[in-house]
Amino acid sequence: QVELKESGGGLAQIGGSLRLSCVASGFPFSSYDMAWLRKAPGLEQEFVARVGKNGDNTLYADSVRGRATISRDNSKNMVYLQVNNLLVDDTAVYYCKMNIHLRDYWGQGTQVTVSS
Repeated sequence: QVELKESGGGLAQIGGSLRLSCVASGFPFSSYDMAWLRKAPGLEQEFVARVGKNGDNTLYADSVRGRATISRDNSKNMVYLQVNNLLVDDTAVYYCKMNIHLRDYWGQGTQVTVSS
């Protein structure tokens, strides 16, 4: 059974940093790309970043490019998202996501709230 569990969210100040983590189980983690998405209240879900199965081949949304770093540790079945220089617009629930055989799997999300 595929399970993804995010952590690391919380309250942060504008200009601050957060590191989100996601632990995966139930599938061969190192064989799949992983992604982070987010959903803010009243807005559509938004792609944030993706990392290839070997930790290379990263892709970022324009909204976080230059401020975010996605990484993974295949030995620990973990994927991370570091976001620096936080903006109010980064406030959202952040989800890690993967896809197996055309089916998406998500965690329960972790709330990030950025305030002044």
